[in-house]
Amino acid sequence: MPKIEVSLPDRIENEIRRLVEQDEFVNRDQAVEELLTMGVSAYDVEEDEPTTGAAEEDMFSQTVEDQQDPAMQDEPRDDGYTF
Repeated sequence: MPKIEVSLPDRIENEIRRLVEQDEFVNRDQAVEELLTMGVSAYDVEEDEPTTGAAEEDMFSQTVEDQQDPAMQDEPRDDGYTF
């Protein structure tokens, strides 16, 4: 297994230490390996099918009638300023 060296901010190191102390992981090495694996898996994209997501397809097809003007919100806001 390849080894790498990573510099982590104190906040991340403290979180890893806390997870190990709370018995979420057996040791620091296991915690780092599993957390990195989960992070990489979150970015895992299948390269076989270049598809556009539904959000991308609908981005420009939304009609003007479906859009809401922020100035026409139902909820009046009292921010203390008057004109």
